[in-house]
Amino acid sequence: MGETMIPVVGFVAPSGTGKTTLVLQVVAALDGRGLRVGYLKHAHHRFDLDVPGKDSYEVREAGAQQTLLASKARWALQVRNPVQGEDPDLHRMLSRFEFERLDLILVEGFKHADYPKIEVYRPATGQAPLYPDDPGIIAVATDVALAVESSLVVLPLNSPEAVADFILTRLDAVRLRVAC
Repeated sequence: MGETMIPVVGFVAPSGTGKTTLVLQVVAALDGRGLRVGYLKHAHHRFDLDVPGKDSYEVREAGAQQTLLASKARWALQVRNPVQGEDPDLHRMLSRFEFERLDLILVEGFKHADYPKIEVYRPATGQAPLYPDDPGIIAVATDVALAVESSLVVLPLNSPEAVADFILTRLDAVRLRVAC
């Protein structure tokens, strides 16, 4: 097993701030520039890619630890989390990507992990900002003016192109070492 260095940038914020909307727009902007983008989302709830009654669902429910669904269009590997009730590890999840097919990975969530993140901050939600207590936050995308320390970049929340530009200028600085 080896290691690789790949640019990884996260987007963190409480639910309801527009984080996913911004990520969608930034992915489209980066794709439009010819970059191959991977996406990792931390879900705080149970989810399922399969449905009861389908063979793969029934086999997984019978005890299969890993289930691979494959078609002409795509494939998805579902792996039972070995430690139920525990959040997955960011680096372990990143190691599942096919790095040779990607230029960078955008992550949504994993706010407690130590990696480069952009905070999506809307004071109107009433939530406190994360950036004062998280040294991993390298920029704040917001729809208001902020008085922040000079090392933190403030990005216009409603300009995914500006956020994409920021990410592209930082590709070397946001590389993480990931097992592969």
